[in-house]
Amino acid sequence: MPQLAQWAASWPEKIAAVFPDSGAVLRFGALDARANQVANGLLALGLAPGQAVALLLENSPDFLVLTYGAKRAGLMVTPLSIHLRPNEVLHVLRDSGAVALVADASLGALVAKLDLAAIPHRFATGGELPGFASLTELMVGQSSAWPAGELPIGREFLYSSGTTGLPKGIRRPLIAYADRLAPEFDMSWQQLYGFDEKTIYLSPAPLYHAAPNRYVQRTINLGGTAIILRKFDAARCLAVMAEYGVTHSQWVPTMFVRLLALPPEIRAAHDLSHHRCAIHAAAPCPAPVKRAMLDWWGPIIWEYYAGSEGIGTCVIDSATWLRKPGSVGRPVYGRVHILDDGGKSLPAGEIGRIWFEGGARFAYHNDPIKTAEAYNDRGWATLHDLGWLDEDGFLFLSDRRADLILSGGVNVYPAEIEAVLMAHPRVSEAAVIGVKDAEFGERPRALVVARDGAGDGALAEELLALCRAELAGPKQPRAIEFVAELPRSEAGKLLRRVLKERYL
Repeated sequence: MPQLAQWAASWPEKIAAVFPDSGAVLRFGALDARANQVANGLLALGLAPGQAVALLLENSPDFLVLTYGAKRAGLMVTPLSIHLRPNEVLHVLRDSGAVALVADASLGALVAKLDLAAIPHRFATGGELPGFASLTELMVGQSSAWPAGELPIGREFLYSSGTTGLPKGIRRPLIAYADRLAPEFDMSWQQLYGFDEKTIYLSPAPLYHAAPNRYVQRTINLGGTAIILRKFDAARCLAVMAEYGVTHSQWVPTMFVRLLALPPEIRAAHDLSHHRCAIHAAAPCPAPVKRAMLDWWGPIIWEYYAGSEGIGTCVIDSATWLRKPGSVGRPVYGRVHILDDGGKSLPAGEIGRIWFEGGARFAYHNDPIKTAEAYNDRGWATLHDLGWLDEDGFLFLSDRRADLILSGGVNVYPAEIEAVLMAHPRVSEAAVIGVKDAEFGERPRALVVARDGAGDGALAEELLALCRAELAGPKQPRAIEFVAELPRSEAGKLLRRVLKERYL
């Protein structure tokens, strides 16, 4: 697969990345040269292959320069969410063994709460930070040529979003120098989505998350151009898509909800005729939301199911989804099995734990127990999600095992109840959790965001009646509570643990 250095040699003036919020532009030649300066600067500090460099940055050109540069020095790159709490940041820094940290000066309030005595090399970008050298000092006087010696190539050392506890690291081996031009992951995504050197890819999400991080780099590695917003704003996204002629984009369902909430005149004001592929993942997309997006954008929407662990991938296109609403597709990488808690294969239609066979091996850093729990005796791996296969081998998600509600001895899957609630036209978002109940052990409670922002008793009665009509007794929520918003990670995943904490 052609890489950044090769495109830099062929098309040094071609634009690799644009940051519309700041007006910054990175051309292939400049990105390549600056990445080499970073690599040589890090090596000059004495950093050794396999050590970790942490990035606490907003979306910016420096994020890409540092990522490419650190990997060329054989280092592991650990992006940190700028919305983590100080204890969570410190956990990742310590767990990853980071020996260098690069932080954005705009995050000074967060940085000031961190005990960084164990990190010997600290650099600031975008201004000054106490105890930090300028990133310019790392790069000044360094060669803009590829580092000398046949060093291995580093990787992203990503941490989970921490939806069920502290973030956990997913570490893979370094890439041998001889394999530096080989693809890091299965290449089915390129053929499926039609990425090439003409791609103009919109990333409206933070680069410290796995999907935008990887797809921005994939776009650049193929010679395309990435359009990177500082943060998601629905109207801004449409304007940028029209301005730059975006061909590909990636979203999470919450973004779809907010796009659909825009006034009709704003939705119709922008020319999206270049847009031929919209990808979404990270969380289940309610069927009414996806149908509305298909009505608007047409059959260009692709959904995939995967994880940062890289154990397997399922994909479904628009036409197939309309035949199989709610499915996340069939595997394009790895083979899917549904097993019960005893490891027995389940027939079509029965819910069990989802396992992938044949995917890449991984380990949760410093957590051999959690790693062992992710594999069975046949070497298959799981993300601990629950789901079922239909007769044609299409996968449907239910929930994570940790979210299962046991009510009166019956397994209750929150996603099933949420899908019923989301079918009501006045519901924007819905989440269901189990709360303690003296008689049943647990009973489902529904938390709803009303589309008009004002839920009332009449709507609550309508939703309860809808649930009574569509769901068996143990699955029916006892009450509907209206909330202004649901807690979600920046990747759009529902933070169900935050909701549970409110009721424990």
